[in-house]
Amino acid sequence: MKEKNVLQQKIFALKQQKKAVILAHYYQSPEIQEIADFVGDSLELSRKAATTNAEIIVFAGVYFMAETAKVLNPNKVVLVPDVNAGCSLADGCPPDKFRDFLKNYPNHKVVTYINCSAEIKTMSDYVCTSSNAVKVINAIPKEENIVFAPDKNLGKYLIKETGRDMVLWEGSCVVHEAFSLEKLIDLYQKNPDAVIVAHPESEAHILKTAQYIGSTSGMINYIKASPETKFIIATENGILHKMQQEVPHKILIPAPSKEDNTCACSECAFMKMNSLEKLYQCLLEESPEVLLADELIGKAQKPIQRMLKM
Repeated sequence: MKEKNVLQQKIFALKQQKKAVILAHYYQSPEIQEIADFVGDSLELSRKAATTNAEIIVFAGVYFMAETAKVLNPNKVVLVPDVNAGCSLADGCPPDKFRDFLKNYPNHKVVTYINCSAEIKTMSDYVCTSSNAVKVINAIPKEENIVFAPDKNLGKYLIKETGRDMVLWEGSCVVHEAFSLEKLIDLYQKNPDAVIVAHPESEAHILKTAQYIGSTSGMINYIKASPETKFIIATENGILHKMQQEVPHKILIPAPSKEDNTCACSECAFMKMNSLEKLYQCLLEESPEVLLADELIGKAQKPIQRMLKM
């Protein structure tokens, strides 16, 4: 505990000295969330990155998120605690294969989930997050055909919600595909007074059990407003830290994973690659830095700005 506090104090001092801002995703460890200037989901973090006055942005999340911050702030220094903190969705949609895939659908609008690389965003007409995906799809004229990538589970959910027939890229989030329906049913039978909330990256059979489906920030807002007092949460376990702070009087239970891991929940190994020590070192040394070509930034900005204007 003492070592954690010392590191947090050092990070805070460096942050002040270098006029830096720390952005952290809800899935980061509690000690990183505690030192962050802002904790949020992909949409909230994109908005924050677009409007910050800081000279340095430290992005505690996964690499595609830091890339998005760089796209929105080409003249600022964007740092990541661990450059290898990837994402199964982003990694599962290689630009060369996606470019070939799109050749089969020349008359389609391309909508990509923000969980993809900056290069994939350059091939997109629109970018969306789980918070605004329905809104983005509904904003596209009904006569337009749509390709949606890279998350097939979110895509299937959007087809159901919007009634639009879309071509889906076969990608998925390993964290949200790790939930066990059998264990979830067993957990619910033991807690019949609980409300199940789920992220739309989850598989369809998990979403069918949920009383609420939404983004991480959407889940927090729903639980805050709900009169119910017990919830089963089907998303990455890191959200429970912020969620419990918002509703200290409510009982929050992580949805069970197929794996027999220590917390019996679903954790993102990539998100957990970041640590306080790595965060301190990256701010101290101003490295690793996210560097993108000007041409790529210019192309990737367009679909992101369309999303932010919505």
